[in-house]
Amino acid sequence: MSTPASHRADRAPVQQAALLAGLVFLVVGVLGFVPGVTTDYGSLEFASHESGAELFGLFQVSILHNLVHLIYGLAGLMLAGTAAGAYSFLLVGGAVYLLLWVYGLSVGHDSDANFVPLNSADDWLHFTLGIAMIGLALALSRRDTRTDAR
Repeated sequence: MSTPASHRADRAPVQQAALLAGLVFLVVGVLGFVPGVTTDYGSLEFASHESGAELFGLFQVSILHNLVHLIYGLAGLMLAGTAAGAYSFLLVGGAVYLLLWVYGLSVGHDSDANFVPLNSADDWLHFTLGIAMIGLALALSRRDTRTDAR
């Protein structure tokens, strides 16, 4: 079932951003289970730094890592239904990614504490995602406030 064009136009920019982010997380979560897109797919572990699988041959993944992307994507789609939900998804989700970035930098990549697993590419992607999501939440919510004031 598709959304009528009039409903799509009624979405606030923050909702559109959360919807797009949710879709991207869903696609990434699915791609993490696709051999070929995920290199060394045979070494995919449930949750361990020993998982040798890498999405696009760059980002270390595990079954848990892929499931988290899928859950994040579903959360983004659900929370994009309202401007407040979309704002919360982007702001809190961005903060979680920044915490994950700090965590990734803090634990050794070969440590048992690196259960997600994370490598350097993941760490810096998480930093970028955190900053981008928080920036979108703040910038687009200000834009909505200015629009409402008119």
